[in-house]
Amino acid sequence: MRTGSIVRLVRDRGFGFIRTDNGQEVFFHATGVTGATPYDGLNEGQTVSYDVERDTRGRGERAVNVQVA
Repeated sequence: MRTGSIVRLVRDRGFGFIRTDNGQEVFFHATGVTGATPYDGLNEGQTVSYDVERDTRGRGERAVNVQVA
């Protein structure tokens, strides 16, 4: 798993962005968050761990299995 920090959460639209350790940003969707409720315990600036997969829409990579580190 990789680690990074949440730089933006758009709770009402169901997505956010993680800043990776090398400074890039990775998109994540609420369905990629691990936990009972999407965004459960997630806040901007918080360190998280995650895996990366290829976006099915051809938009690059996205974070999945996002959880508090």
